[in-house]
Amino acid sequence: MPQTEQIRAGIIGLGAMGIGMAQTLSRNGFEPAAFDLSETALSRATDAGAAAMPSAADVFGAAQVIVLSLPAAHHVKAVIAEAESAGHLAQGSAPRIVIDTSTSEAEISRALASRLAAAGHGFVDAPVSGGPSGAAAGTLAMMLGGEEAHVARAMPVLEALGQKIIHVGPSGAGNVAKLVNNMLVASHMITTLEALKLAEASGVSAEAALGVINAATGRSAISEIHYPTWVLPRSFDSGFSTGLMRKDVRLALEMAAAKGCAMPLADLVAELWSEGRSGLADDDDFMLMGDPGAARFEGDER
Repeated sequence: MPQTEQIRAGIIGLGAMGIGMAQTLSRNGFEPAAFDLSETALSRATDAGAAAMPSAADVFGAAQVIVLSLPAAHHVKAVIAEAESAGHLAQGSAPRIVIDTSTSEAEISRALASRLAAAGHGFVDAPVSGGPSGAAAGTLAMMLGGEEAHVARAMPVLEALGQKIIHVGPSGAGNVAKLVNNMLVASHMITTLEALKLAEASGVSAEAALGVINAATGRSAISEIHYPTWVLPRSFDSGFSTGLMRKDVRLALEMAAAKGCAMPLADLVAELWSEGRSGLADDDDFMLMGDPGAARFEGDER
């Protein structure tokens, strides 16, 4: 068990990832103060041992290390502004560390880190990989951006949540690494789908082809984990939506445009993930993109 000492943790955002993190923090003795706009989600967290707070600002009032698991950067900004308005992030107040596990935007993370540092607080961008099961088990991969001192103060909480913790660099570096990773995931899903469709069209089953791919050089996490777990059993319930994948690819392309990086393959991947080309709605599980039995892209003009 991680050494909690006198740290009181907090968590804001109790969706598919946040509820698992709340359970993990409770199990590891952090007695997390928790908030979500959904009463149902908040009730699930309290059942797991968290203490329900009436507002996001109250979480900042109760905790020293606050974990954010929110959909987008503007939600993160709003929560920080609420805590500032309540005086919990004022200069001279007890120092707090914010761990933002959202897949956010590097420039926004850098601005928030600078603002909080000026008042004596820390901000660590810490996007995660591993899905709801990893959040509940405390086995997430976490990509960190932030000052060494802030990372060190946050480490007991990070070690409770994650199994692979990589401090990538200064503020925003974790966001960059996560977007690059998810851009690859989106690409691998499509390339693996095409490989398996070709195998089946040529008389080799998807299962047999995966056995070769995963023993050879074409393998990826998509072929090794996602296909056997969610696609071939046809459960399609990974807990990560198509809409979130589209958002991450869009953010990666916006980052590339800002840096002047040409991304012709990523541009095509974004187009193929669009609702018009994929036939998937935003709230569909993103594993549905990998269904080799679907007539995905059939009849497309390329």
